[in-house]
Amino acid sequence: MEVTGENLYEAAKKVQNERKVSAYIEAGGVAAAVLSSSGRIYTGVCIDTCCTLGICAERNAIFNMITNGESVIRKVIAIMPDGKTGAPCGACRELMVQLMPKTYQDIEIMLDYETGKVVTLGTLTPEWWIGK
Repeated sequence: MEVTGENLYEAAKKVQNERKVSAYIEAGGVAAAVLSSSGRIYTGVCIDTCCTLGICAERNAIFNMITNGESVIRKVIAIMPDGKTGAPCGACRELMVQLMPKTYQDIEIMLDYETGKVVTLGTLTPEWWIGK
């Protein structure tokens, strides 16, 4: 069965659960889902700390994927606090490029879930420092 943008959106939405973890940490403002080459969906949420030791939702989901023995990303979606989707930040793009330096251009990013707009990481990150 082909994994759709709706499947990814629902997986990320399921874990979002924006919350205060402690006086210094908040989690779930942004949630992400990553589809690996095996067809599994990995999720993660952003974790914001008062001393900038937090992590973006996309990187959290990618690290979850790596922890589970995979390293090839097919699709990524990130859900913002307002429920809309958006592009990964520079740090998340950098991780994807370093993880897949020869094929990062092919990773599909769900840029706008409402309109179905999908772009590739190569479009968002055309001339990265690592090169081809």
